[in-house]
Amino acid sequence: MVDALVRNEPVPTVPAHFDAATVSLEPPLARYSLRARDAGQLDALLPGTLPRRIGTMADGVLCIGPDEWLWRAPAGTAMPDASGQPVSIADVSERQIAIAVEGPRAVEVVQSGNPLDLANFPVGSGKRTIFEGVEILLIRESETRFVIEVWRSFAEFTWGVLVKAASEL
Repeated sequence: MVDALVRNEPVPTVPAHFDAATVSLEPPLARYSLRARDAGQLDALLPGTLPRRIGTMADGVLCIGPDEWLWRAPAGTAMPDASGQPVSIADVSERQIAIAVEGPRAVEVVQSGNPLDLANFPVGSGKRTIFEGVEILLIRESETRFVIEVWRSFAEFTWGVLVKAASEL
């Protein structure tokens, strides 16, 4: 007999609502780690053009290093065929999850565990950084909404710190 696979998320699937902010699990995504010495080699394989400046985003792709990008696409998006190309495309969809923090004091909630000056962190940008000592990718989607990409093994801890911070503001 074959058992059905069931996704068990490391954090609650029900959002935690507070006056300061809401902390919630984002829906599953397809995530691909992209590496290439020449971004043009990846441009031909993906929809749109890759951002070239570290910290910028375009078409769901975040530039996180001089030769490294993270492509966040709707769940089920197929990985491009890079056969014969001098590039690396790795499916990292199950490695991490996304936690959203949104609300009037979202900046303060995320700032509680992050050293960046988030008041001046531009909308539409992202950065590899830390949250309470955990490596994350922090994306600012609007003035009052952040998305934290965190490895599953650190998700429960990160969720707990965010919920505590939001509940205390």
